[in-house]
Amino acid sequence: MGRLFGTDGVRGIANSELTCELAMKIGRAAAMVLTDEDRLHPKILIGKDTRLSSDMLESALTAGLCSVGANVVQLGVVPTPAVAFLVGKYKADAGIMISASHNPCEFNGIKIFSGDGYKLPDALEERIESIVLDEALTPSCPTGGNVGKVLPTPNVVRDYVDHIKSTVLYSLDGMEIAIDCANGSASRTAELLFTELGAKCHILHAEPNGVNINDNCGSTHMEPLMEYVREHHCDAGVAFDGDADRCLAVDENGNLVDGDFFMAICAMDMKSRGKLAKNAVVGTIMTNMGFAKFCEAHGMDFVATKVGDRYVLEEMLLQGYNFGGEQSGHFIFLDFATTGDGQMSACQLMSILRRREAKLSDLASAMSRYPQVLLNLQVSNEGKLRFYTDTKVRQAVDNAKKTLGSRGRVVVRPSGTEPLLRVMVEGEDEDEIRAIAEGVVEVMRQELS
Repeated sequence: MGRLFGTDGVRGIANSELTCELAMKIGRAAAMVLTDEDRLHPKILIGKDTRLSSDMLESALTAGLCSVGANVVQLGVVPTPAVAFLVGKYKADAGIMISASHNPCEFNGIKIFSGDGYKLPDALEERIESIVLDEALTPSCPTGGNVGKVLPTPNVVRDYVDHIKSTVLYSLDGMEIAIDCANGSASRTAELLFTELGAKCHILHAEPNGVNINDNCGSTHMEPLMEYVREHHCDAGVAFDGDADRCLAVDENGNLVDGDFFMAICAMDMKSRGKLAKNAVVGTIMTNMGFAKFCEAHGMDFVATKVGDRYVLEEMLLQGYNFGGEQSGHFIFLDFATTGDGQMSACQLMSILRRREAKLSDLASAMSRYPQVLLNLQVSNEGKLRFYTDTKVRQAVDNAKKTLGSRGRVVVRPSGTEPLLRVMVEGEDEDEIRAIAEGVVEVMRQELS
């Protein structure tokens, strides 16, 4: 990825790495790259999650955009996929989301959507980087009546909730669902959405205070939701991340239903209704081997991409597929949305349970999961770069792959959103793959930390 943009926008520690000055420059550059030069006052939407720093960055972005003549609609706290949807509904030229997704509160980020609601391709991100970092193009700063302004905010929650409801085949009447909002963006929308669909809702972690986003809650910390579902005998539970573009589930017994099981259930349902384009599902290299076997057994093709929902989406658009996702909880229903949408995904899954009058545990049992160990090692940006060239690290990874052979997989990669190296080892024997993964991590710790 580039010098500013990772796999999911610009991200860093707010007010240290991601400063107000940088945000203002990004706003200016984005307006210059994404709008028609002949249009005097392009319209840009800005949404944000519940981090304390989001207000600060919203003000900086707004200042940057208005300084080059763009008009700004501040959507307030909304999910990332709401920005992507509302760009089209409100006929805006672009949309910006301020969020660091599943990261802790001290991080924040800037995600940019073009006028068609899709995340930016690499080429446009590189143009923005060149303006911000290299001053490749000097912004034209209008004066007087040509300066941009902040426009009135429409009823964004109502419009977004109505959109998701329109995609749901069956109501959720009679269902009792626990919903973990991660003290993030879903805190503003989830209870309204699921209540209007007919569910009895148990709302968890929906009291954001600026610093508790993703704090031992949400899709990266599933244990509280799992325990709650067991204790309160709910039909199921769903958890979102900070900006609600991810979703993971919990069955009625309190067991985790991760992204691979989630995709298996939805893909089979779409195939049974003749709605799965080309009978194919797009995942990533981190998708469990069991999912590929599941697809093969049920007459579906599995296509793997690099890690990142942007790469899943690119493959879907390129080949004409309409469903894909990641183990981490990003799911793209391309018939309804241009990006991953956690609440839409949860509604699709719950609607399947309601329509089939089935338990989530029974539907998830159709897929068998291969043992998989995922370990993370915190490193600096320099350590991330050295990962590609360090001889001992490369040798350790090669040896691990040779040890497993055809009995499993080894995937080692830098995170595109966090200062981490991720080691995933998959195979038939959990003790063996854990030992292999720990061996690789130890070599990386010695060489790169």
